Amino acid sequence: MIDLYASTTPNVMKITLALVELGLEFRFLPVNVWKGEQFADDFVRLNPNAKVPVLVDNDAAGGPVTVFESVAILIYLAEKSGKLLPKSGPARYDALQWAVWQAANFGPANGQFNHFENYAPGEHAYSKSRYTTELKRLYGVLERRLADAPFLGGAEFSIADLATFPWVWSASNRLKDKYPFLDKASAEHPHIAAWYRRCEARPGVARGIERHLELKSMLATADPDDLDRIFGRGQYAYRG
Repeated sequence: MIDLYASTTPNVMKITLALVELGLEFRFLPVNVWKGEQFADDFVRLNPNAKVPVLVDNDAAGGPVTVFESVAILIYLAEKSGKLLPKSGPARYDALQWAVWQAANFGPANGQFNHFENYAPGEHAYSKSRYTTELKRLYGVLERRLADAPFLGGAEFSIADLATFPWVWSASNRLKDKYPFLDKASAEHPHIAAWYRRCEARPGVARGIERHLELKSMLATADPDDLDRIFGRGQYAYRG
């Protein structure tokens, strides 16, 4: 059995989709990040960076294997199964570079945009403008890539698509009315829209979305101090 330490984030959704796509049996171990469960000693031993997802493969040869960081987990699952990542050659590095692009650029920009849009007190006009502008630029990068290939890694669906799809899914579901460029069906990004439909039509992705929706947000359990802790503000902020 594979254990997936999970919350409702797009980074966790990547792994859920991959596990379902690959037909691997797993169970969710929900972590209430809003109450700081990721900072508990037992969890930090699994991931020193104190974040979800964390995957523990209890069926691995030689004993359990623990992997944190979502793209590292995707690579682990691809190599375990022999699927979703070419074994060698240019196609392998095409998939890897776009998976890393998501982790280094698309995901962080989404995260900062989401923070200042939904959680930061006050107006923060400069911060919101900066991250909205950067996110729109990155949608342009994604659109240009998908004008050249049906999937991010090239001709075949891969971990690069699994890394990126949940962020487009989440942003479109929550914010497309306020920010039309985030719409998964936006006429501004027809190649993203076509790619999204190709991904969504995969039975594994469709079932994976259903599994992801089993997870429920625990935001309502957080008090003001919990929010300060997770966002590094108030008494938890750097004071110099």
